[in-house]
Amino acid sequence: MTTDPLAPLLALADIATTVERARERFDQALGHRALRRHGGQVAAEVSLRSAVASAALEGAVHEREAVRAGTVTDPVLQGALRVAGALPGLSELWPNAPRQALAKLHVLAARELVPEAELGRPVADPVVATRLDGLAGLVAGGTKVSPLVLAAVVHGELLNLRPFAGPSGVVARGAARLVLLAGGLDPRGLLAVDVGHREREPEYVGSAGAFATGTPDGLRSWLRHYMAAVEVGADQLTAIGDEILAAA
Repeated sequence: MTTDPLAPLLALADIATTVERARERFDQALGHRALRRHGGQVAAEVSLRSAVASAALEGAVHEREAVRAGTVTDPVLQGALRVAGALPGLSELWPNAPRQALAKLHVLAARELVPEAELGRPVADPVVATRLDGLAGLVAGGTKVSPLVLAAVVHGELLNLRPFAGPSGVVARGAARLVLLAGGLDPRGLLAVDVGHREREPEYVGSAGAFATGTPDGLRSWLRHYMAAVEVGADQLTAIGDEILAAA
Protein backbone atom coordinates (compact mmCIF):
# COMPACT_ATOMS: atom_id res chain seq x y z
CA MET A 1 0.00 0.00 0.00
CA THR A 2 1.36 3.41 -1.03
CA THR A 3 1.21 6.14 1.59
CA ASP A 4 -0.26 9.46 0.46
CA PRO A 5 2.61 11.97 0.79
CA LEU A 6 0.28 14.83 1.75
CA ALA A 7 -1.86 12.92 4.24
CA PRO A 8 0.37 13.89 7.20
CA LEU A 9 -0.58 17.54 6.66
CA LEU A 10 -4.09 16.75 7.87
CA ALA A 11 -2.63 15.44 11.12
CA LEU A 12 -1.15 18.86 11.97
CA ALA A 13 -2.96 20.57 14.83
CA ASP A 14 -6.34 22.03 13.77
CA ILE A 15 -5.67 21.64 10.04
CA ALA A 16 -8.32 19.03 9.25
CA THR A 17 -11.03 21.13 10.91
CA THR A 18 -9.68 24.34 9.33
CA VAL A 19 -9.88 22.76 5.86
CA GLU A 20 -13.40 21.51 6.51
CA ARG A 21 -14.54 24.92 7.74
CA ALA A 22 -13.15 26.60 4.61
CA ARG A 23 -14.90 24.07 2.39
CA GLU A 24 -18.20 24.60 4.20
CA ARG A 25 -17.88 28.40 3.85
CA PHE A 26 -17.43 28.04 0.09
CA ASP A 27 -20.28 25.53 -0.19
CA GLN A 28 -22.58 28.03 1.55
CA ALA A 29 -21.54 30.79 -0.86
CA LEU A 30 -22.33 28.52 -3.81
CA GLY A 31 -25.98 28.65 -2.79
CA HIS A 32 -26.25 32.34 -3.70
CA ARG A 33 -29.31 33.18 -5.79
CA ALA A 34 -27.24 35.18 -8.28
CA LEU A 35 -25.58 32.03 -9.55
CA ARG A 36 -28.88 30.68 -10.88
CA ARG A 37 -29.30 33.33 -13.56
CA HIS A 38 -26.08 35.34 -13.56
CA GLY A 39 -23.42 32.67 -13.08
CA GLY A 40 -21.35 33.79 -16.05
CA GLN A 41 -21.35 37.38 -14.86
CA VAL A 42 -20.31 36.31 -11.37
CA ALA A 43 -17.47 34.17 -12.74
CA ALA A 44 -16.22 37.05 -14.90
CA GLU A 45 -16.15 39.37 -11.90
CA VAL A 46 -14.32 36.78 -9.79
CA SER A 47 -11.77 36.42 -12.59
CA LEU A 48 -11.22 40.18 -12.77
CA ARG A 49 -10.85 40.62 -9.03
CA SER A 50 -8.53 37.62 -8.80
CA ALA A 51 -6.27 39.04 -11.51
CA VAL A 52 -6.15 42.50 -9.91
CA ALA A 53 -5.27 40.91 -6.55
CA SER A 54 -2.61 38.63 -8.04
CA ALA A 55 -0.94 41.51 -9.87
CA ALA A 56 -1.00 43.60 -6.69
CA LEU A 57 0.74 40.81 -4.80
CA GLU A 58 3.43 40.99 -7.48
CA GLY A 59 3.84 44.73 -6.82
CA ALA A 60 1.59 45.98 -9.63
CA VAL A 61 -1.15 47.73 -7.69
CA HIS A 62 -4.04 49.19 -9.73
CA GLU A 63 -7.58 50.29 -9.03
CA ARG A 64 -10.10 47.67 -10.05
CA GLU A 65 -12.34 50.12 -11.89
CA ALA A 66 -9.43 51.40 -13.97
CA VAL A 67 -8.64 47.82 -14.91
CA ARG A 68 -12.28 47.19 -15.76
CA ALA A 69 -12.27 50.27 -17.98
CA GLY A 70 -9.28 48.93 -19.89
CA THR A 71 -7.00 51.87 -19.16
CA VAL A 72 -4.22 49.95 -17.39
CA THR A 73 -1.45 48.74 -19.71
CA ASP A 74 0.98 47.55 -17.01
CA PRO A 75 2.46 44.25 -18.31
CA VAL A 76 2.25 42.48 -14.94
CA LEU A 77 -1.43 43.30 -14.67
CA GLN A 78 -2.04 42.31 -18.27
CA GLY A 79 -0.27 39.01 -17.65
CA ALA A 80 -2.41 38.33 -14.59
CA LEU A 81 -5.54 39.02 -16.66
CA ARG A 82 -4.37 36.62 -19.36
CA VAL A 83 -3.68 33.91 -16.79
CA ALA A 84 -7.08 34.35 -15.14
CA GLY A 85 -8.85 34.19 -18.48
CA ALA A 86 -7.01 31.06 -19.59
CA LEU A 87 -7.61 28.93 -16.49
CA PRO A 88 -10.90 27.28 -17.58
CA GLY A 89 -9.29 26.20 -20.85
CA LEU A 90 -6.32 24.67 -19.05
CA SER A 91 -8.27 22.66 -16.49
CA GLU A 92 -8.23 19.46 -18.57
CA LEU A 93 -4.55 19.75 -19.43
CA TRP A 94 -3.49 20.40 -15.85
CA PRO A 95 -3.88 16.92 -14.28
CA ASN A 96 -2.57 15.17 -17.39
CA ALA A 97 0.41 17.38 -18.25
CA PRO A 98 1.01 19.78 -15.34
CA ARG A 99 4.46 20.89 -16.47
CA GLN A 100 3.07 21.80 -19.88
CA ALA A 101 0.27 23.75 -18.21
CA LEU A 102 2.79 25.59 -16.03
CA ALA A 103 4.77 26.51 -19.12
CA LYS A 104 1.64 27.93 -20.72
CA LEU A 105 0.87 29.93 -17.56
CA HIS A 106 4.37 31.40 -17.64
CA VAL A 107 4.05 32.39 -21.29
CA LEU A 108 0.80 34.18 -20.47
CA ALA A 109 2.10 35.84 -17.31
CA ALA A 110 5.57 36.90 -18.47
CA ARG A 111 5.03 38.10 -22.02
CA GLU A 112 6.76 41.49 -22.45
CA LEU A 113 8.52 40.96 -19.11
CA VAL A 114 11.21 38.36 -19.88
CA PRO A 115 13.14 37.51 -23.06
CA GLU A 116 11.13 35.41 -25.48
CA ALA A 117 13.64 32.56 -25.24
CA GLU A 118 12.85 32.20 -21.52
CA LEU A 119 9.07 32.06 -21.88
CA GLY A 120 7.70 28.74 -20.71
CA ARG A 121 11.13 27.44 -19.73
CA PRO A 122 11.99 26.70 -16.09
CA VAL A 123 15.32 27.96 -14.79
CA ALA A 124 18.21 25.56 -15.38
CA ASP A 125 18.60 24.19 -11.88
CA PRO A 126 18.59 20.44 -11.15
CA VAL A 127 17.02 20.96 -7.72
CA VAL A 128 14.18 22.96 -9.25
CA ALA A 129 13.71 20.30 -11.94
CA THR A 130 13.51 17.51 -9.38
CA ARG A 131 11.01 19.36 -7.21
CA LEU A 132 8.88 20.30 -10.21
CA ASP A 133 8.78 16.63 -11.14
CA GLY A 134 7.62 15.79 -7.62
CA LEU A 135 4.95 18.47 -7.76
CA ALA A 136 3.77 17.23 -11.16
CA GLY A 137 3.48 13.73 -9.70
CA LEU A 138 1.19 14.99 -6.95
CA VAL A 139 -0.99 16.89 -9.42
CA ALA A 140 -1.23 13.89 -11.75
CA GLY A 141 -2.87 11.67 -9.15
CA GLY A 142 -0.16 11.22 -6.53
CA THR A 143 -2.40 12.33 -3.67
CA LYS A 144 -6.04 11.99 -2.65
CA VAL A 145 -6.22 14.92 -0.21
CA SER A 146 -8.77 17.69 -0.68
CA PRO A 147 -8.09 20.00 -3.65
CA LEU A 148 -7.85 22.79 -1.08
CA VAL A 149 -4.81 21.15 0.52
CA LEU A 150 -3.21 20.28 -2.82
CA ALA A 151 -3.77 23.84 -4.06
CA ALA A 152 -2.06 25.21 -0.95
CA VAL A 153 0.92 22.90 -1.47
CA VAL A 154 1.23 23.71 -5.18
CA HIS A 155 0.99 27.42 -4.42
CA GLY A 156 3.52 27.35 -1.58
CA GLU A 157 6.00 25.18 -3.45
CA LEU A 158 5.93 27.33 -6.59
CA LEU A 159 6.33 30.51 -4.53
CA ASN A 160 9.31 28.94 -2.83
CA LEU A 161 10.94 27.48 -5.96
CA ARG A 162 10.38 30.48 -8.27
CA PRO A 163 11.00 28.13 -11.20
CA PHE A 164 10.33 30.74 -13.87
CA ALA A 165 11.82 34.14 -14.59
CA GLY A 166 9.67 37.21 -14.08
CA PRO A 167 6.27 37.22 -12.29
CA SER A 168 6.62 33.78 -10.74
CA GLY A 169 3.97 34.57 -8.13
CA VAL A 170 1.33 35.11 -10.81
CA VAL A 171 2.15 31.63 -12.14
CA ALA A 172 1.96 30.12 -8.64
CA ARG A 173 -1.42 31.67 -7.92
CA GLY A 174 -2.76 30.63 -11.33
CA ALA A 175 -1.58 27.05 -10.77
CA ALA A 176 -3.27 26.94 -7.37
CA ARG A 177 -6.56 28.06 -8.90
CA LEU A 178 -6.12 25.40 -11.58
CA VAL A 179 -5.97 22.75 -8.85
CA LEU A 180 -9.36 23.90 -7.59
CA LEU A 181 -10.89 24.00 -11.08
CA ALA A 182 -9.50 20.68 -12.26
CA GLY A 183 -10.05 18.97 -8.90
CA GLY A 184 -13.78 19.59 -9.06
CA LEU A 185 -14.03 21.82 -6.02
CA ASP A 186 -14.47 25.00 -8.09
CA PRO A 187 -15.08 23.98 -11.73
CA ARG A 188 -16.73 27.30 -12.57
CA GLY A 189 -13.91 29.46 -11.21
CA LEU A 190 -15.97 31.18 -8.52
CA LEU A 191 -13.54 31.15 -5.59
CA ALA A 192 -11.48 34.34 -5.41
CA VAL A 193 -8.72 32.97 -3.20
CA ASP A 194 -6.25 35.55 -4.47
CA VAL A 195 -8.43 38.31 -3.06
CA GLY A 196 -7.99 36.63 0.31
CA HIS A 197 -4.21 36.54 -0.14
CA ARG A 198 -4.22 40.23 -1.02
CA GLU A 199 -6.43 41.22 1.92
CA ARG A 200 -4.12 39.29 4.27
CA GLU A 201 -0.89 40.15 2.46
CA PRO A 202 1.47 40.41 5.47
CA GLU A 203 0.27 37.02 6.64
CA TYR A 204 0.56 35.68 3.09
CA VAL A 205 4.19 36.72 2.81
CA GLY A 206 5.10 35.54 6.30
CA SER A 207 3.40 32.17 6.05
CA ALA A 208 4.87 31.54 2.59
CA GLY A 209 8.28 32.05 4.13
CA ALA A 210 7.33 29.68 6.92
CA PHE A 211 6.22 27.07 4.37
CA ALA A 212 9.65 27.26 2.74
CA THR A 213 11.26 26.00 5.98
CA GLY A 214 9.48 22.67 5.57
CA THR A 215 8.92 22.38 9.33
CA PRO A 216 5.58 21.21 10.75
CA ASP A 217 4.97 24.66 12.24
CA GLY A 218 5.85 26.32 8.93
CA LEU A 219 3.53 24.08 6.94
CA ARG A 220 0.74 24.58 9.47
CA SER A 221 1.16 28.37 9.29
CA TRP A 222 0.82 28.34 5.50
CA LEU A 223 -2.16 25.97 5.48
CA ARG A 224 -3.96 28.06 8.09
CA HIS A 225 -3.37 31.18 6.01
CA TYR A 226 -4.50 29.47 2.82
CA MET A 227 -7.78 28.32 4.35
CA ALA A 228 -8.38 31.80 5.77
CA ALA A 229 -7.88 33.17 2.24
CA VAL A 230 -10.41 30.62 0.95
CA GLU A 231 -12.94 31.93 3.46
CA VAL A 232 -12.31 35.50 2.28
CA GLY A 233 -12.76 34.29 -1.29
CA ALA A 234 -16.06 32.67 -0.37
CA ASP A 235 -17.25 35.89 1.25
CA GLN A 236 -16.17 37.74 -1.89
CA LEU A 237 -18.40 35.45 -3.95
CA THR A 238 -21.34 36.34 -1.72
CA ALA A 239 -20.57 40.05 -2.02
CA ILE A 240 -20.33 39.86 -5.81
CA GLY A 241 -23.63 37.98 -5.96
CA ASP A 242 -25.29 40.62 -3.80
CA GLU A 243 -23.95 43.43 -6.01
CA ILE A 244 -25.12 41.78 -9.21
CA LEU A 245 -28.60 41.12 -7.84
CA ALA A 246 -28.85 44.70 -6.59
CA ALA A 247 -27.96 46.02 -10.05
CA ALA A 248 -30.29 43.65 -11.92
